[in-house]
Amino acid sequence: MTTPQEKAAAARKAAEDAARVAAEAMAAAEAAEQAAAAASTEPAAAGSESDSASTASAAKPAASGAAAEIAEGYAFSGPALELGTVMVDGVTDPGARVRIPLPMMNRHGLVAGATGTGKTKTLQGIAEHLSRAGVPVVMADVKGDLSGLSEQGADNEKIRARAVETGATDWAPSSFPTEFVSLGTGGIGVPIRATITSFGPILLSKVLGLNDTQESTLGLIFHWADQRGLALLDLKDLRAVITHLTSPEGKQDLKGIGGVSSQTAGVILRSLVNLEAEGGDTFFGEPELDPADLLRTAGGQGVITLFELGQQAARPALFSTFLMWVLADLFQTLPEVGDVDKPKLVFIFDEAHLLFAEASKAFLQQVEQTVKLIRSKGVGVFFCTQLPTDIPNPVLSQLGARVQHALRAFTPDDQKALSKTVRTYPKSSVYDLEEALTSLGTGEAIVTVLSETGAPTPVAWTKIAPPRSLMDTIGDEAIKSKALSSALQGKYGQSIDRESAYEMLLARVAAAEPAPEATQAPGRSQAQREEDSAAERMMRNPAVKSFLRSAASAAGREISRSIFGTRRR
Repeated sequence: MTTPQEKAAAARKAAEDAARVAAEAMAAAEAAEQAAAAASTEPAAAGSESDSASTASAAKPAASGAAAEIAEGYAFSGPALELGTVMVDGVTDPGARVRIPLPMMNRHGLVAGATGTGKTKTLQGIAEHLSRAGVPVVMADVKGDLSGLSEQGADNEKIRARAVETGATDWAPSSFPTEFVSLGTGGIGVPIRATITSFGPILLSKVLGLNDTQESTLGLIFHWADQRGLALLDLKDLRAVITHLTSPEGKQDLKGIGGVSSQTAGVILRSLVNLEAEGGDTFFGEPELDPADLLRTAGGQGVITLFELGQQAARPALFSTFLMWVLADLFQTLPEVGDVDKPKLVFIFDEAHLLFAEASKAFLQQVEQTVKLIRSKGVGVFFCTQLPTDIPNPVLSQLGARVQHALRAFTPDDQKALSKTVRTYPKSSVYDLEEALTSLGTGEAIVTVLSETGAPTPVAWTKIAPPRSLMDTIGDEAIKSKALSSALQGKYGQSIDRESAYEMLLARVAAAEPAPEATQAPGRSQAQREEDSAAERMMRNPAVKSFLRSAASAAGREISRSIFGTRRR
């Protein structure tokens, strides 16, 4: 008879045998599975990836597939500017390139985003690519951040890594031909000026902050001066004309203009005095900028012309309006070329909101017309600002390329601007654009451009490639040195004050003064001698001679004006 102890021992042994058999069965099953897996991977030697690589790619199939699909929309056959590479779900694909066709750069564009999101570096990279393609660039360097274009960039592991990540495998430090110019004579660059006559009444009204009625009055004053051959070269010329029209001697002339009140003319005169007190007199004058100096190349690269404010920091509206004058001047002087392989010039407005803030209806209409028509002159225009809503809708609708850096939505107005921005982009099945625009990192942007056929490209969350030049300022002393050694210094360095409306009107006043009494000579009346004496003095005055030549000079006496009321060259 078996004791309880023996039964327990037998049960324990049976359990152990069962566990051993189960373990052997499990091991056999695992071995069979491994053998089957090994057999299925043998064809990989003929072209398949390894099992580990397949597993890795399977971890993010949607990201890779979506990036490749987006990149197909940017695979152009002709020359193009390289912006960066596509990002999907936070992953960058170096092979998925985002590009802008070079022939489409004259279809204009917008670079926007909140402060500190990388707009300036994006502009720097665009300018570099254009210069390398032989396209001159004009840029507003409002804060002095772009002077590094003239020097080679830093070469370090961080920048090299970003270059590889963004597909810029040929990245190397480079410098680019750069001209430093200043608005007026108070800056550190080569001084650049415009004459009052050339600037025109609409642009000057924007600078002076005039309302529509005052702008109309200023236009009539320009017209009166044009008809009488009074050259308005600097502020003292226009001030002299308005002073004359508001004086007792000029009342009749003022009535002849039609609908101009002396009070309105007085307001304009006070605005001119304020502008002059703030340094505006250093900008208006001669020698005037020749647009041809902006269309130069050096060593096959396009020259990048950087405009800095100089002493006009107190009037940023003057700075942005001056750039608009340059654009209008280019519009008038350049021939029609239609569609071209690459632009003749690309014009970049930084802080573009200053251009449109408190602008009159006439001014906005002329900006819209210029942007529409200058494409056929081979000129591209890019606006840079914080919010796309800073740009009026009629102008915004003309812009083909969009590079949108991060937006902030801290206020109801911010949220409204964000919603409006989202609605202006093509639909995307890959990104939630409202979320994406507030999630972009520094140096990342949502991009869509025009393809070679003129169709919008797919929306691409893009990591922007690093610039090749120095991403820092080179300092005021270095800028001054480069400006002084520039070929433009000899042409524009010294101001010229030739005879113009101010001197002509002074001559009129001098000629109108009564002649001193003289002893009467026999045979001639006192009245006859006084008349002869005054006429002789007036005709001997060189200023009067010049005035009469100007006033009587032909069919060309009235200055022909076109866009913005600017003078035709």
